[in-house]
Amino acid sequence: MFSGSIPALVTPFRDGSFAESEFRALVDWQIEQGSSGLVPCGTTGESSTLSNAEHHRVIEVCVEQAAGRVPIIAGCGSNDTTNALLHLNFSKKCGATAGLVVAPYYNRPNQEGIFAHFETLTKKNDLPLVLYNVPARTVTDILPETVAALSKLASVIAIKDASGEIDRVTDHRLACDDNFCLLSGVDELSLAFNASGGAGCISVTANVAPKLCAEFQAACAAGDYEKARELNDKLYPLHKAMFSDASPGPVKYALSRVVEGFPTDLRLPMTPPSDEARKAVDVALEGAGLI
Repeated sequence: MFSGSIPALVTPFRDGSFAESEFRALVDWQIEQGSSGLVPCGTTGESSTLSNAEHHRVIEVCVEQAAGRVPIIAGCGSNDTTNALLHLNFSKKCGATAGLVVAPYYNRPNQEGIFAHFETLTKKNDLPLVLYNVPARTVTDILPETVAALSKLASVIAIKDASGEIDRVTDHRLACDDNFCLLSGVDELSLAFNASGGAGCISVTANVAPKLCAEFQAACAAGDYEKARELNDKLYPLHKAMFSDASPGPVKYALSRVVEGFPTDLRLPMTPPSDEARKAVDVALEGAGLI
């Protein structure tokens, strides 16, 4: 169902509120530049600082603006199973293609608890689920054997793996059905991830360089790894610069350099990127030919 370059969209703010017109323009630009799907309200979208009403409005606007041109994987994660279900129910109602659900954070459930969290969601809502494993943020880790068990549930169709462990791609590929979709959650590892059997990336960098990221993913899909390496070399400094300070500060700054007038506002506790981070972004944008 999913492949290629799928940006984890930023949520633009202006004067403390969701900047809807800028977000709509971002959705259009991403699709025009070749992105094969969109993720609203992921980590990069500052979902943790959105009220539920804002969270749902961002998803609704994304689905509405995309108008069926690409699939929408709505961020539906929470450390609270009941609240994750609330997001899933809304996302299904407004026409999202799937829900991206992160492993429960802060609570630190064991593997049994992680399985029960996702199993409960699938029993109460049949929207297709993309598991999201990012131990650096959640502390919890969806271990490969748990991924394998979850993949047997009818509505669990994919994983965004941001564990940073490339061997997990093979673990998942061997343990799960051939139709289970493997997506990278770490831009700079996407080349190795795809070579190991991945189908694409839910990307931070694609916010800023959607065309280059789409071309890179297309080269991987075609098995043209010489071209893929060339594009990866061009993008690699930008991948690193996106995390030269707390995300999404650098990516919002980068967007303001690429898209005239794009707002850089962040919500506390996030603060603007440092001078050093902005310099790293500028150098990477120049190297990629984006400014």
